[in-house]
Amino acid sequence: MLITLEGKTALVTASTGGIGFTTAKILGESGATVIINGRSQESVNRALDKLHSELPNATFQGIPADLSRSEGCQALIDGAGEIDILVNNAGIYGALDFYDTSDEIWNQYWETNVMSGVRLSRAFIPKMQEKGWGRVVFISSESSRNIPADMIHYGVSKTAQLSLSRGLAKRFAGTGITFNCVLPGPTISDGFAAMFEQQAAQTGQSMEDIAKDFIAENRPSSVLKRAASVEEVANMIVYVCSEQASATSGAALRVDGGVVDDIV
Repeated sequence: MLITLEGKTALVTASTGGIGFTTAKILGESGATVIINGRSQESVNRALDKLHSELPNATFQGIPADLSRSEGCQALIDGAGEIDILVNNAGIYGALDFYDTSDEIWNQYWETNVMSGVRLSRAFIPKMQEKGWGRVVFISSESSRNIPADMIHYGVSKTAQLSLSRGLAKRFAGTGITFNCVLPGPTISDGFAAMFEQQAAQTGQSMEDIAKDFIAENRPSSVLKRAASVEEVANMIVYVCSEQASATSGAALRVDGGVVDDIV
């Protein structure tokens, strides 16, 4: 299967590192013009420098914007112009007990993880409708179906993305636009590495071994028995952005290593 996205413009939010960066890179390799996004101009510039160095013939642009605020979403909308592919990757996570999770924190997670995707979708869907083609992808999580007791606020926001994606697929049925969620499980991303950097330094373990131990202790239902790479997750995202995925819409596509114990 050869995925070609020549002539398409893709926007990947929170794409200066991790899954978002790798998704942007593979979309660029596939021929799309890619707009990357991060909170600061510095982070965007670093990511652009790396992408241009690795893929000198691909086309990348960058727009700094904080998507936890409506003003930041509007700045990104104004800067991006017309797009064909929207990958809603912006999100925050962190463990916190239910009793320690204030209204302010709940609102922060809701604004970043859910409302950023609502706002961007509302802005970009009309032009996709006019063209009769578009792709909208929400990067959810296995935590959307396997709610973690130590970060309920995060799980709730990720479940909301499933409802949003499915609802949009029904609302815009027959338009040529597809809406899907991709559900990563434990992934060796920049965020994961930062969480366990100190442990790696103290023990000399590789990040892969640390991830295996984490999964054995915290996600024993995994059938992969290891963490995914960012490339493995990004490959699924890019596939659902492609022409080849034209019959897939309203779906929740798991890249969780079988963590969710479900046959559907």
